[in-house]
Amino acid sequence: MGKHVVGAVADLPPGKRIIVTLEGRSIGVFNVDGTYYALRNSCPHQGAPLCAGKVTGMTLPAPPGEYQYGREGEIVRCPWHGWEFDLTNGKSIFNPHRYRVKAYKVEVEEEEEDPQIETYPVTVETGRVIVYL
Repeated sequence: MGKHVVGAVADLPPGKRIIVTLEGRSIGVFNVDGTYYALRNSCPHQGAPLCAGKVTGMTLPAPPGEYQYGREGEIVRCPWHGWEFDLTNGKSIFNPHRYRVKAYKVEVEEEEEDPQIETYPVTVETGRVIVYL
């Protein structure tokens, strides 16, 4: 797979997502507290648009009688049947060894504000334009 620019960092603030088509594949790109993740936009259950589902957290392991909630913004829930997947790696929450969604590598590249263009001084002398190298 090639390298694709999907947008500016400012266009995808924390807690937001975009769904793009890259090389014929629908892919969801998510910003989770400044870290970016990308998943194939297809639930392995019945092909639903997974990345359009609700992004939430989950209950965490806790001693009996205690309730702990965490990982807010790291779990995506399929909009059709509620299957949940980890945005950080594409694995199913219910059965991570059997079901998963393709996860893609995401990087942020710094963009130069002013591209470096080689310039030369130019002056006009008695009707002639002179360029100094």
